[in-house]
Amino acid sequence: MRFSLQREVFLKPLAQVVNVVERRQTLPVLANLLVQVRAGQLSLTGTDLEVEMVARHSVDDAQDGETTIPARKLFEIVRALPDGSKVTVSQSGDKVTVSAGRSRFTLASLPANDFPSVDEVEATERVRVPEAGLKELIERTAFAMAQQDVRYYLNGLLFDLRDKTLRCVATDGHRLALCEAPLDGSAQAKRQIIVPRKGVQELQRLLEGGDRELELEVGRNHIRVKRDDVTFTSKLIDGRFPDYEAVIPIGADREVKVDREVLRAALQRAAILSNEKYRGVRVEVSPGQLRINAHNPEQEEAQEEIEADTRVDGLAIGFNVNYLLDALSALRDEHVILQLRDANSSALVREAGSEKCRHVVMPLRL
Repeated sequence: MRFSLQREVFLKPLAQVVNVVERRQTLPVLANLLVQVRAGQLSLTGTDLEVEMVARHSVDDAQDGETTIPARKLFEIVRALPDGSKVTVSQSGDKVTVSAGRSRFTLASLPANDFPSVDEVEATERVRVPEAGLKELIERTAFAMAQQDVRYYLNGLLFDLRDKTLRCVATDGHRLALCEAPLDGSAQAKRQIIVPRKGVQELQRLLEGGDRELELEVGRNHIRVKRDDVTFTSKLIDGRFPDYEAVIPIGADREVKVDREVLRAALQRAAILSNEKYRGVRVEVSPGQLRINAHNPEQEEAQEEIEADTRVDGLAIGFNVNYLLDALSALRDEHVILQLRDANSSALVREAGSEKCRHVVMPLRL
């Protein structure tokens, strides 16, 4: 096996794949990338048995063959080479040589046959989705995923395929983020799948936006996302996501419309003096204004007042300030609407001009 590529061109597919490779491995071969050259096409594969990433690029001066090369070392070498250098990778026996200009590195390899292959995805649903649309859905919801929760089905992102719509939903039990986008052509059946946290993070890193179309293939245990230069596959979490629609508050008819940036800045300032453990702030609504109070065990206090378009009077609710800030960061409009009911009910936070993204934040008792 042999191929040559410009450093910058080689670095991009390497960077896409190397993140999947875990630093601590049970199998030595999992610390390696599977490198294959066939008919002038280079493919690089990394996996941790949960997530698999395959990046492809055409190469010249190539000789067909396959082997596995230590992932981090190869990436660090190519990254450290000078800009504009031409990198040549060649294999002889169980050694691989990486050379560029006067630099030369010899790495140990392992046989390609030892490299595990992810099972073929028998797709039950196939949908096409714009790359920018999927990127936005993930960015605006993934922050609400749980981390290492015993309710393992919360440690991931729900992809809810329904007639002509893809919804992404995440919740950690204290807050919920939901965002949806239309699909070209309807999904055959209603289908819900949960993509694990690592898969979501890798997918987020991979997506570049733009108007390219991606193909989403959903199988019984896997999801696969295909783009012309890369294929991403992830196992799914085998579990049932809670009925998230039941969590979205109904009858929250007390609306408060505020400038998103002004509210965000006021919350950030008040958060400085909130209790470090509970991060609680008290939000008081009265006609035309919103007051935010925070205090901590050292008897320190913060008070902020901002203008608000509302007729609501005499309503006070406690919230975890971080959850409110996360929700506001995921929204895009200049103005946001807080839909409230009473001190013991969740709040719905959404953009003033659209309902495609909604955030639910549970109240805190202060």
